[in-house]
Amino acid sequence: MGPEPGEVLAQFDVSGRSAIVTGASSGLGARFARVLAGAGANVYAAARRITLLEEVAADEPRIRPVTCDVIEDGDLQRLVAAATEETGRVDILVNNAGVTVNTRAERETPEEFEHAVRVNLVAVHRLAQLCGVVMLEQGSGVIVNIASMYGLVGRGDIPIGASYPATKGAVVNLTRELAAQWGRKGVRVNALAPGYFPSEMTENGTDDPRFVERLQRRSPLRRMGYAHELDAALLFLCSDASSYVTGVTLPVDGGWTAV
Repeated sequence: MGPEPGEVLAQFDVSGRSAIVTGASSGLGARFARVLAGAGANVYAAARRITLLEEVAADEPRIRPVTCDVIEDGDLQRLVAAATEETGRVDILVNNAGVTVNTRAERETPEEFEHAVRVNLVAVHRLAQLCGVVMLEQGSGVIVNIASMYGLVGRGDIPIGASYPATKGAVVNLTRELAAQWGRKGVRVNALAPGYFPSEMTENGTDDPRFVERLQRRSPLRRMGYAHELDAALLFLCSDASSYVTGVTLPVDGGWTAV
């Protein structure tokens, strides 16, 4: 029927599985690649900056760096081809690459908004589609789209463009739709919605003591997250531990979306 209580942790093992992680050259993406590799997956770590990718892979033989700009369809196709070349499979996709615009909504240019849509939404759909074709053929697979707590609530007084919450909200519903369409064929699709974590994307705000104080005041746990606090959530969604979970967006945000 399933594992005994003492065997539950074994469900988090992803040994031998083929995984793709985008935006893996720094921040949360680099952490995601290392966590999956540490749990036994063969990880194809994708980003534009090959030097940084090589640093991520330096001490972990299970990580393979792949240069990829997610808004270039040819790059996405080559990424999937690299991941399938060895085993013919893609078992896990972590759609992590994303951008934000550090200006208020009324000052965000059409070009900035369009670029965010291409990176945060169009590329997420396209790579899910490319991997989904492989997963549907093999009859199994897991996709984890990295959304945001701001895909679930508005930002209010946080001075940032509207494109980020708009695209992350779209990712939440894209996740639901792909889960609904592909679940019958063995492919699960979920999303992870982080709150504020130290990363390259958030450093402009988190270097400002006033911003950090405001963030702490707003959050029920009164602090930012630590990178390791996403590890278990990621492994849960990527592994057999979540075998009856699909179409879900899991916030890891210190309670931000609860109030």
